[in-house]
Order: sequence, then C-alpha cells, then structure tokens
Amino acid sequence: MTRVAAVDCGTNSIRLLVADADPATGALVDLDRRMTIVRLGQGVDRTGRLAPEALERTFAACREYAEAIKAHGAERVRFVATSASRDAENRDVFVRGILDILGVEPEVITGAQEAEFSFTGATKELAGRDDLAKPYLVVDIGGGSTEFVVGTDEVLAARSVDVGCVRMTERHLVHDGVVADPPTREQFAAVRADIEAALDLAERTVPLKDARTLVGLAGSVTTLAAIELGLDTYDGRAIHHTRLPYERVAAITERLMTATHAERAAIPAMHAGRVDVIASGALVLLAIMDRTGAEEVVVSEHDILDGIAYKVAEEVEEQRRSAPGPA
Repeated sequence: MTRVAAVDCGTNSIRLLVADADPATGALVDLDRRMTIVRLGQGVDRTGRLAPEALERTFAACREYAEAIKAHGAERVRFVATSASRDAENRDVFVRGILDILGVEPEVITGAQEAEFSFTGATKELAGRDDLAKPYLVVDIGGGSTEFVVGTDEVLAARSVDVGCVRMTERHLVHDGVVADPPTREQFAAVRADIEAALDLAERTVPLKDARTLVGLAGSVTTLAAIELGLDTYDGRAIHHTRLPYERVAAITERLMTATHAERAAIPAMHAGRVDVIASGALVLLAIMDRTGAEEVVVSEHDILDGIAYKVAEEVEEQRRSAPGPA
C-alpha cells in the first residue's frame, strides 16, 4: 500500500483524498476525504476569468488541505484542476497560488483525462460483480462540465461537454445577478435544450446507448441519493452504490425544479453550496437517463479522486521497481 494524496479542483467544489492505495488489487483505504464548496467557476462562463474572491476561497481550502496532507505523511501529492481553470484567461494566478501553498503545480487536465480518471475511480471496485453488466457508462456531472465514459475493464470512448450544474444555473436561471426563486418552466426548458445539444455532441464520440449499467458520480448525483434515502445528514457510506430507479430521479428532479430556495435549503442532507445549482444538476442526470433509456443509476462516491489516487500509487510503485538496487 502506498500513501498518496489527491486533490480534485472543479468548478463548484475542491476535494481532498489521502489514502493508502494498491492499484494492483484495487484496494484503497481512506484516511481523509473531504470536500469544500469554493465556487471557483463563479462568473467564468460570462467573464472568462477567475474572480478574485473565488480564488481566495480556493486558496483558503488548500491551506487546510496542506495541513492534512502533512499530518498524514502522504508520499506524493497530485493536484488536478478541471473545467473552470481550463477555461480561464488568468489561470496563471491560480497555478502560482496552488504551487505556493501545496508545493505542486496543478495539472489542468483535458476532458479526456478527466474522464479516464473518473472511470477508473468509479469502476475499479466493481470488477467481478455479476449484478452490474458491462459495458458501463460513467457520467461525472460537475459544475462546469459533464464527462461521459463508456468502457469495460478499460475506457473505450470518452467525451467531455460543457454542461454542468453551475454553468447551466448561471447561464439560464440568473437574472441581474440573482438566481430566480423559483426558476420558471421556460428557464428550465432553456437548460434542457442546452443539455440535449450537449448529449448530441457526446453521442458523436461515445456510444451512450450501448452501455448496460449507468454509474453516476459527483455532488448532484450523490445529493439525489441522499434525498431519496431521507438522510438527516450527508453520509457517503450509506450513499455509495445506492441504486436510484428512473422514476425516483424524475420525481426528485421535479420537486427540486418547483421548490423555492428556502425549500431546497431545508432538505436535511443538502449542502449549502448546492442549494441554487442542484436542480440543474438533477436535470442533467434525468436527461441522460431519458437519452439512454437507463432504468436506474448506480450512485458512486468513488470517482475522479480515487482514479487520481490509484494513478499516483502506480507511478510511485513503478519508480520503486525501476530504482537501482544497492551496489
């Protein structure tokens, strides 16, 4: 087992995983897994730049993460940055800040790389399960983008498209800087139209309808599972591998679309940072299930973070094997 740290910085949240990992067996033991809503992508779709206050929120979270990584004695750290920092004109400010705090340069990865990490993290532990048929379709619904990956034991096709819960909310549900409360049917129709266009784009590369098991990742999907389970507080262990039928996804999505801000905020397991964007995220998942005909979605708490951790552990092991022995 190799002790590693992985940081995933997305459009809406930044997350840390410190774990002991064995990529050969798929074993992964969490030591510290945490998430902070930082809204790094605040306004990026409109301005093309990372806002100063969003950068400071992100740097503050990273200072806390640096302490945790040091306390656990991780052998190596890898920091992966996704959609918002990939799009921003001033991403050099972001890169310098992370390097100063964590001592590693953030890798602004491509959508294809993001998809591969997500697929590995979500499916490595599913090997050998007879109740989940292959090929899998893994969908990672983020704040700024959604990744689609079809594969069996390895990735067969992948595509990242620019629809996510934050991007769709800011693009269609905000007027004069304020999220509609509640949004109108017309506004959600515009969200759905963007999602459908993105699905058309994804289908040019990824055979979405060939998959036999849909696996859903990230906060929008896991929050729907928490709502369905009626959790008083968010519990990743209870949520992991929950199977949500299509009918329940549709019902919860309708509830979120028609609810006021206060009604969404009152849902016990709802993170404060997801209150305004959860309806858009749920609508992305529902549209995917409609397009693919999926009867259920398998909800996974293991995702890009776990994929990064496996990859880092692999690299450490390879270096150990290739290192010259004693003379």
